[in-house]
Amino acid sequence: MTFAFCFLKDSDLLNTMSPRLPDQLRPNLRLVFVGTAASTRSAELGHYYAHPGNRFWRAIHEAGITPRRYQPGEFAALIELGIGFTDLSKTGAGMDHQIAAETIDVPGFRKKMEKYRPRTVAFTSKKAASLFYGRPSAAIALGRQVRDASLPEIFVLPSPSGAASGHWTLEPWRELAKWIAE
Repeated sequence: MTFAFCFLKDSDLLNTMSPRLPDQLRPNLRLVFVGTAASTRSAELGHYYAHPGNRFWRAIHEAGITPRRYQPGEFAALIELGIGFTDLSKTGAGMDHQIAAETIDVPGFRKKMEKYRPRTVAFTSKKAASLFYGRPSAAIALGRQVRDASLPEIFVLPSPSGAASGHWTLEPWRELAKWIAE
């Protein structure tokens, strides 16, 4: 009998085990947040933006998108506020540089948006928006994007990840809150 062993790094293991977060989508949501992929912590817990250093939950409350500060484990409750969640990679997990390019599914994401037709899409990082648009992150501006009639309104937000602290500002989140309140 012959045995073969394969040793994987943690990031390889996460990318092959399909640690996905469930899409939180339904027709005609007022807002869908879109990340690149689940963080390692989010994949472990099964909650969006679950790392304690992530500013997401504080930001959506401080910006006025939610009436109170929700916790990551309450993400499913936001559907009642008309807010949904998804990622461009449903099988990858980790930091953006750890996500295998072949797990990014922009056509699949576009099909979801065509099916569910949210009013607004908000990418929670320039990296996610750059993958969607097929342009370098440096070519992506924060805030509301130029309107494409075939898509919902699109906003690009600074990443709430603690790893992106040097680029953090709440202003684009406030711009988004003002837009969805109209």
